[in-house]
Amino acid sequence: MAAKRRSKIEIIGDILFLMQRKGGKVKPTHVLYGGNLSHDRLKIYIDELLAKQLIEEVIEGEKKFYRITDNGLKLVEELKKIKNVTEAFGL
Repeated sequence: MAAKRRSKIEIIGDILFLMQRKGGKVKPTHVLYGGNLSHDRLKIYIDELLAKQLIEEVIEGEKKFYRITDNGLKLVEELKKIKNVTEAFGL
């Protein structure tokens, strides 16, 4: 059976859930591997999340991190509610 492709919202959710699980701040490589994305697709999603202010870029010394914002955390909570409802109805 072929693997089901993830939707855009599923990928965004995966990225934000990862950030939340890791304490809110992650290195770009953690997002790359944790989100199971190619570098090109990662850039597209990171740019969109930055533009929508769901994450922010943080530079510490010479290292770059991405941190989930309060809006990003709110979206995570809403996505969890949607997941619970869809699972409850077997969707």
